[in-house]
Amino acid sequence: MSHQDTLQNRQEELNAIGIALSSERDINRLLETILVAAMRITNADAGTLYLLEPDKQELTFEIMRTNSLGKALGGTTGKPVPASVFPIQLYKDGEPNNSMVVAHAALSGKTVNIPDAYKAEGFDFTGTKGFDKKNGYRSTSFLAVPMRNHENEIIGVLQLINAQDLKSGAIVAFSRDEQRLLESLSSQAAIALTNRRLIQQMEDLFESFVGLINTAIDDKSPYTGGHCERVPVLTMMLAEAVNRTRQGALKDFVMTERDRYELKIAGLLHDCGKITTPVHVVDKSTKLETIFDRIHLIDTRFEVLKRDAEISMLRKGDDSAIRAEYAARIQQLDSDREFLRHCNVGSEKMEAADQERVQRIAQYQWRNEAGEMVNFLTAEELGNLNIRAGTLTEAERQIINHHIDITIKMLESLPWPRHLRRVPEYAGGHHERMDGKGYPRGLKREQMSVQARVMGIADIFEALTAKDRPYKRGKTLTESLAILGMFKENGHIDPDLFDVFVREKVYLQYAKQFLDPDQIDEVDVSRIPGYTQAG
Repeated sequence: MSHQDTLQNRQEELNAIGIALSSERDINRLLETILVAAMRITNADAGTLYLLEPDKQELTFEIMRTNSLGKALGGTTGKPVPASVFPIQLYKDGEPNNSMVVAHAALSGKTVNIPDAYKAEGFDFTGTKGFDKKNGYRSTSFLAVPMRNHENEIIGVLQLINAQDLKSGAIVAFSRDEQRLLESLSSQAAIALTNRRLIQQMEDLFESFVGLINTAIDDKSPYTGGHCERVPVLTMMLAEAVNRTRQGALKDFVMTERDRYELKIAGLLHDCGKITTPVHVVDKSTKLETIFDRIHLIDTRFEVLKRDAEISMLRKGDDSAIRAEYAARIQQLDSDREFLRHCNVGSEKMEAADQERVQRIAQYQWRNEAGEMVNFLTAEELGNLNIRAGTLTEAERQIINHHIDITIKMLESLPWPRHLRRVPEYAGGHHERMDGKGYPRGLKREQMSVQARVMGIADIFEALTAKDRPYKRGKTLTESLAILGMFKENGHIDPDLFDVFVREKVYLQYAKQFLDPDQIDEVDVSRIPGYTQAG
């Protein structure tokens, strides 16, 4: 093969390398690709890649390869550069460190091409000679090329060692053609690396803004803040389990790294609309709570009724019948007060008999601060105390539910890049139901992505097991899976995803990370409603 043909082949390879560099997303793999490609097109035996730390004015040793010694550090090797390998300072005692080849290349912005390090003058090769002696190596030819990005900034240095003759394999100097090829590759590599860093910085900035929103929600309410942290984790656990499954209706579901990132962002933002939800509704721990718990006002009214009963007794006279009647009245009032206190806490289901008793107590008469005889409970207090489940009235539930409308509105207003365009759909669908009875859009299963359905299960299971809610205790695994199973049977959640959730023990993986030990009981899957073990 002629010199011209060899050069042309190398030029074509350089173009192919440029395309590969522009498509690589992982910085470690990108650095490795740059160095390996540089060694290949120049037929070098060894190479190192240094990155410039502008704020520190030093070059850090990022990746190294020496083919003949079988040595490789950094990149995808899993072997990081040892901490004992110190960065190369660009300045010493305030003066440019031009005695080091890579430092000189970075400072001058010019390529350094040395045919034989042992004969070169003006550079300090003490470290190189020590390496050679220790490893039985002979570092001869050097080629150090500064990496300059599109803004003409030096961001690193690519250094190759020991060019090898293509025919004999002998160590030779790097030719002018090889130098120009490496300078071209270095320029492409610098731009690709800068772009990747900028993209990474933008992604980090974006995730920081997401974290900022969740911090604001957390500051309003630690309960929703914990929820915003845990749901994304559980979402990814279930999504990965589905990605692994090779049976059932979901066996063809696969995720790329971009898919994972998109779902992660959706998980982090799934409740961002709660930033507008009034905190006294989000944190409502009792039925009578607004800015404060109004049960204490009712306590005061009971004291008024007890005082009135005592006054009535004293006016009627002092005999045993009157005192017995008074004692019975006081006992009844104390019993009613404890009963209302119990009702105020809320439960999963308030019995009809208890609701009727609240109605009877509400009809008691007392003289208010205006001197008027009125019902013991106002209509609003009666409605709150007779909430059938939980602590929220229907109006308050609508306020809570409105957060998903705000979430969708906020997310759909953003100019999402292509690889994140489905974030609003994933995040906005976690309150929909498979039977179309969910909210806000009443979507059915076939109208929803697998990812949105995954998030729906994660949202419910987190809420069931959460131990930091103001109005309930965290349920055990058995209790939570039983409820989730009933949700499968009544068309609330995706049946196939629920089976994967149980079969792959996603619930246990999550529990070990977030639940208290007393919540992690032994689960008998045969007793879980609706679970299909075969998948």
